[in-house]
Order: sequence, then structure tokens, then C-alpha cells
Amino acid sequence: MYPELFRIGDFSISTFGVMLAAAFLVGTWITARRMAEEGLDPEKATVILIYVMAGGIAGSKLYFAADVSLREGISFTSLLFARDGITWYGGLVLATVVGAIGCRRNGIPVKTFADCTAVAGAVGQAIGRVGCFLVGDDYGAPTDLPWGVAFPRGAPPTLEPVHPTQLYEIAWLLCVAALLWRRRRRSPFLFGEYIALNGLGRMVIEIWRVNPKVALDLTEPQWIGGGLVVLGVTGWLYYWSRTERAVS
Repeated sequence: MYPELFRIGDFSISTFGVMLAAAFLVGTWITARRMAEEGLDPEKATVILIYVMAGGIAGSKLYFAADVSLREGISFTSLLFARDGITWYGGLVLATVVGAIGCRRNGIPVKTFADCTAVAGAVGQAIGRVGCFLVGDDYGAPTDLPWGVAFPRGAPPTLEPVHPTQLYEIAWLLCVAALLWRRRRRSPFLFGEYIALNGLGRMVIEIWRVNPKVALDLTEPQWIGGGLVVLGVTGWLYYWSRTERAVS
């Protein structure tokens, strides 16, 4: 794999960092296009997504540091300020909150903007998973299947072929993005569909991951994924019922 692209002095430029930047740029372009379709000013896409990015990075680091610190007894501060280690679910929560603040400050309806980010979120997350694959992070359990991949420079390294669960998630997210794009004019709550499908995919992909079970034979990501399914479906039903009442 290729965890490092090059160095500037003592500073390493990682493939994951480059993929994270690419995810933001592509996500901004998709969101701006969606905002134009919804009659909103696409110029504000970059402004609000800076809020989202800042909240996402902060939330992902806070969740990672708190989770690992509680489970393994490692210093919270050292984990928080380490270059590696982020957790997407923590990023989703704080990105949503900070993004909503950005919408309020810029006069953009929160729900409409959230719907505009649904496709971008799926595509951006898929690009981020490319970074995970290149640095050898978040892989799955050992396998003898022909597409098993070893990560000798991974985090942690493994010479044994494992499930490339990053690629499984990329495939799922790209399918989700294509579906959401087709439904963008018909869905009562596209963002709800995104988080529900995201959670469903993670619950299934966890079957091939190695995260420890925490309750009822489910891992922590499976519990969070299930919560996203419930939240997404509940939100979708709420906005669907409002649409039906308005029509009738």
C-alpha cells in the first residue's frame, strides 16, 4: 500500500490526507450543483461546507480519542492530537450540528441543504475509504478468498490476506450515491435515505470486520449503524407524512 505520498522536510503527506481533501472538493462540487437545482445560491456551498468539514474533523477526532481512551486507557490528549485516528460516526454528528449553524448564519434552510449534501456525502465517504485502503486502515478479518489483501505497511501491519472491507464499503457507497442521485427530485427526505442506507451498509460490512462485540453479539459500529437506520427512516416518514398532508 501507499500510506505516504511524499515528504516536505520532516512533514509527511499521507494518501489519506490527500483523499480527504479530494473528498471535500468533490463533495463541494456536487453540493453546489444540487443547491443550484434547488434554487439556492451555489456560491454558499463552499462556505457552509467549511463549517461541515471543521465540525466533521473535530467530531471524528473527539469520538476516536474518547472511545479509545475509555477502552484502552490511553491518554485522551495524546489521541486527540495524534495525526492518525478518526471515526466517521463522530464526524457525522458534529458536522451536522455545525453545518446547521452555518446554514442559519447564511440564510439557507437546514433541511434543504442536508438533502443537497446526501449524494455528496456518499461520494465523499467513498473517496475517504480509498484513503483508508491506501494506508491499510480499517481492513477486515483474515480470508482465503482470492481478493484478500495483505497490508504489510498497514495500521496495524498484516502479512496475512484479509477482507478489503474498505473496498466493500466503497462499492456500497457508490451504489447508494447512484440511487440517491436518481431519487433526488422524488424523495421527501434524501438525507434520511443517505444515513439509513449508510447505517445498513455498515451493519452488514461489520460481519467481515474485527471490531469487538459490545452487546447482543453486535459491534459498536453495528449499534450506531442501526441507530442511523432508525433515525433516517423516522425522518423520512415524518417528511413523507407532511408531504402527503400537503397534497391532500
